[in-house]
Amino acid sequence: MGAQKSIHAGKAKIDVNVDLTHKLCASLMLPPFRSSGSPLSMIIGSLCLKHPNLFGGSEKLDVSWDKGLYDSNALIAYRRPRPEWLSQQSFVIQHSLSPEIGVHGKPMDNFSRSGSGGVNLSQFSVGLDLTEPANSNWSSTTSIRFKHVRPVNDDGRSISRDLDGFPVTYSGNSNDSMVVLKQESHYAKAKERSFFRISFQIEQGIPLLSKWIIFNRLKFVASKGIKLGPTFLLTSVTGGSIVGDMAPYQAFSIGGLGSVRGYGEGAVGSGRSCLVANSELTFPLNKMMEGAVFLDCGTDLGSGRHVPGNPALRHGKLGSGMGLGYGLRFKAPVGHFQVDYAINSYQQKTVYFGISNLGS
Repeated sequence: MGAQKSIHAGKAKIDVNVDLTHKLCASLMLPPFRSSGSPLSMIIGSLCLKHPNLFGGSEKLDVSWDKGLYDSNALIAYRRPRPEWLSQQSFVIQHSLSPEIGVHGKPMDNFSRSGSGGVNLSQFSVGLDLTEPANSNWSSTTSIRFKHVRPVNDDGRSISRDLDGFPVTYSGNSNDSMVVLKQESHYAKAKERSFFRISFQIEQGIPLLSKWIIFNRLKFVASKGIKLGPTFLLTSVTGGSIVGDMAPYQAFSIGGLGSVRGYGEGAVGSGRSCLVANSELTFPLNKMMEGAVFLDCGTDLGSGRHVPGNPALRHGKLGSGMGLGYGLRFKAPVGHFQVDYAINSYQQKTVYFGISNLGS
């Protein structure tokens, strides 16, 4: 159940979306991390304010706030008008709070679920985003931001160590600071019966101060889709690696929806490197429903022991895993829904729910 509303105040537009359906989905997939303080804590929704002409010169202001069961994200973006052939500049302020399940979460029920490890990340960033003009099939975005990362426990108090007594920051203190230069490039090419996409993401930590983190983090995603008669085959490969200084929360987590289904979030492994392969075949059942069969596999390439504190070893993650299963895809006017039933290498079964492309 949910409610959506758009309100126009002069030239500004406010989009409000309050959704209760995720409460059921999340409760089926994840155990409670903390006690709910009030009924309002179980509401998931978003609030978005858009102003297309803030100071009368076509300056755009976007303010958004998204709330989940256990996470939240607030974003303020200000854009000044520029010619189309120049990079579009956005000044961005962002704050997010989320449980660090992928690295510090504890695998449960033969790795089919992940329980809270008592570590949450409060992240504040401020900086500039530059979006380059689209060139043929390529698009790219460059950003430079100051980031302040503060781990907190389930009660919201700052912590410097996890439940086992190992540091959760690079500095060993209650927070990390860094300046990150990030480059994202995307390539997409579509034909009548197929498409190909690839994206690269490179992050570089800049040591403006001696105590700040210096690192280079690379991630890529390549996917190929082919129509085979009435069916559609989608395959993808995701990989990444990080060199230099590293905090545990920067590790690549493997397992869960969007990674290796059949496992809880991060239950396969968490390492300095990762490689995940997914393949899915969908076939029509009627005008609004599709069936799917899939196979996922992933590995940390033996890099879990190189993460500070080795949280993967302490939680019994093996570093590699495979999941297979089937599912249903529903196409409705208000959005797309999916249900996946997966089984992992331990013969443990997991059900996933997904909702996307909700209309406003």
